Amino acid sequence: MPAREMLSVTSEVVSEKALLKPIELVELESESDNDVVIVDRQGKRKLVLPFASIVLVMAVIAVTLRFNSLHVLKPVIPQEYVQALHIQTTFAEAKLEPPAPLPPDVFVNAIAARPGLATADRDWSKLNPQFVQQVLLLMKKMQERGYPLALLEGYRSPERQDDLAQLANVVTKAKGGQSKHQYGIAVDLAPMKDGKVVISEKDPWAFDAYQALGEEAVALGLTWGGKWSFKDYGHIEQTGSLAVLVKNK
Repeated sequence: MPAREMLSVTSEVVSEKALLKPIELVELESESDNDVVIVDRQGKRKLVLPFASIVLVMAVIAVTLRFNSLHVLKPVIPQEYVQALHIQTTFAEAKLEPPAPLPPDVFVNAIAARPGLATADRDWSKLNPQFVQQVLLLMKKMQERGYPLALLEGYRSPERQDDLAQLANVVTKAKGGQSKHQYGIAVDLAPMKDGKVVISEKDPWAFDAYQALGEEAVALGLTWGGKWSFKDYGHIEQTGSLAVLVKNK
């Protein structure tokens, strides 16, 4: 015979229309090891609670909460922001210093090919400091790939820009104020071989160097002139609209 235990319960249930009579006696009956049944005096079953099911539901809830705590979606961060953050972190860890000025004979062949380079400004201090760090990091990566670089020209005055734009041997189409050189966020670089600057991309070794320059520049978030319709293989500049960059300067 199953064990029976008598419980005396006095309760009141209020409905919207009337106050029900209290249930005077309730019988709590255990019919098996897992089920609990509540029965009133007339033998009517009021509620069946399968004990094993309760345990199972509690276990499922516990496991669900556990997995929810483990599988948390990471915030989506734009690639451009990650790239910029990486560059800023690199600069913060170790500030790169511009190289010492190169002797004039390094540029002899380059000046012979482009006489205007004789008066080019190679003063790093006239360039945007953050941009300088990006260019120096670019030069460091190129050195590691076996292509040492030289700065051909950095800052360029509006007057010089106009002069270059009017040359028969066109080296630029931008007029004074239209080039990022005037704002210290553009440079012209060239690879060095055997102690001399090689500016012509017609040289196979120099062409490979310029292609590597483009790869490294783009990887750092810079703009490479070799991708333009008017090819300028040694030109590197800060990415973005000139008007926006100047406004936010």
